[in-house]
Amino acid sequence: MNKYDVLIIGTGVAGLTSAIKLAEANKKVGLITRASKPEMTNTHWAQGGIIYSNDDHFSSDIQEASSYTSSQTAIDILVNKSKKIVEEILIDKARTTFQKNDDGNLSMTQEAAHEYPRIIFDGDHTGKSISLSLLNYIDENLKDKVEILSSHTAVDLITPGHHGTSIQQRYENHQVVGAYVFDAQNKKIKKIMAKNTILATGGIGALYLHNTNAPGARGDGHAMARRAGAYLSNMEFVQFHPTAFYSEKSPRRFLISEALRGEGARLIDESGHRFMPDFHKDAELAPRDIVSRAIWKKMIEDKSSCVYLDISHRDSDWIKERFPTIYEYCLEHKIDMTKEPIPVVPAAHYTCGGVKTDNCGKTNVAGLYAVGEVACTGLHGANRLASTSLLEGLTWGYLAAENIIEQADTNEFYDESTIQNWVSGNKKNDPALIAQDWSMLKQSMWNYVGIIRSNNRLARAQAMFDELSNEIQKFYKHAELSDELIGLRNAVEVCQIVITASRRMKESIGSFYLEN
Repeated sequence: MNKYDVLIIGTGVAGLTSAIKLAEANKKVGLITRASKPEMTNTHWAQGGIIYSNDDHFSSDIQEASSYTSSQTAIDILVNKSKKIVEEILIDKARTTFQKNDDGNLSMTQEAAHEYPRIIFDGDHTGKSISLSLLNYIDENLKDKVEILSSHTAVDLITPGHHGTSIQQRYENHQVVGAYVFDAQNKKIKKIMAKNTILATGGIGALYLHNTNAPGARGDGHAMARRAGAYLSNMEFVQFHPTAFYSEKSPRRFLISEALRGEGARLIDESGHRFMPDFHKDAELAPRDIVSRAIWKKMIEDKSSCVYLDISHRDSDWIKERFPTIYEYCLEHKIDMTKEPIPVVPAAHYTCGGVKTDNCGKTNVAGLYAVGEVACTGLHGANRLASTSLLEGLTWGYLAAENIIEQADTNEFYDESTIQNWVSGNKKNDPALIAQDWSMLKQSMWNYVGIIRSNNRLARAQAMFDELSNEIQKFYKHAELSDELIGLRNAVEVCQIVITASRRMKESIGSFYLEN
């Protein structure tokens, strides 16, 4: 049986930042990930950059991008605290590589809906640089305090009221005291006890057929939190990135960073017409929801499979140096972006809603925190401003850890002997059925709960997912556990949450757009 002062589920920028802060305060930390390698997260694949600023327009840019639906309190926290946290964690401790200009100062770039260039970056692989630098810092300085468990999938959060051995435990104050975790290599369930648990599991983009996310972005944290009694908010607001590489061969979309548009790339149709000025005064630098819908409408109008992003008017050597990852990827797919436009389509990218938290990552359930994309601080409202995602994860990962440290060990370990052991089923899984369920789920979310929604499509989606949920729940009770089955159960539950939230929402705003 494993015991940790803090159990962190997820190894992206939010989870790693919490782990560093807690370990440096002498806390024993368990850090788990379903992936075989801890760097395999959405953070690792983030291209654009991270905001390094507290200028006067930062706050208003966030509000404008969200259609004035963001929490001003959350914005103020980010604007006032994030720059110092970037300096402490990324620059001073992890020594993350960021590009510098000829004067030796950090280079700044601009992205859509930003008033000024305020984003620091490392080529077009900033997330990878951040992820690896944080993991290296832990490995070199905090190995005795942080235990990383790869290929471990959280199954459920432990609450004594649900998982206790005595009826008397139902009358206790509701709290999370750890998690049941599936060890995929040894095919067994571990009961991990913790004084505090932090969800840092990422978003839900992988529930859509076309998405830019890592496979683990399937809503595990959202579903577990809801079953444990936590509140979820703003789940109808799923942001679609306007520009993902289009290929007929694969629905998994490689992200074409917004930084290209920040550096002057233009969106054109098949005839070469630059169409974004027809939709918005800021053209390619309009907020993501507007650009995504414009592309979608253009594709329908032209009966085309994609549109094109053209940066070939910039210097060839500069393009290769500024966007090396994107250049190499495009070249592998027979596109030379220095000479020709890149075929692009929108794809599910970011979850603006999530597990509702206070200003330091606390949920309404004692002992449970949520940070990063799994959480809803209110910062993004109905639509996220570019390059705030890494910054939010870093900032609230830090603040949650700080809050736990300030408790001065008021939480104690719950008596493990009074918590039930997990009872595993023995019915064999049928991989073909699980694969088919996943395929239907992703297709249905894309077709019925996508960029543009309607009451009819949402009603059909609800009926389909109600039936799918009933079938999976009946099978799940008696089946042998696997990562795929655990994820499928969570995915269906989260899809239903998104559909319900969408059917309640009657106003088109931000990333949510409803026809009729």
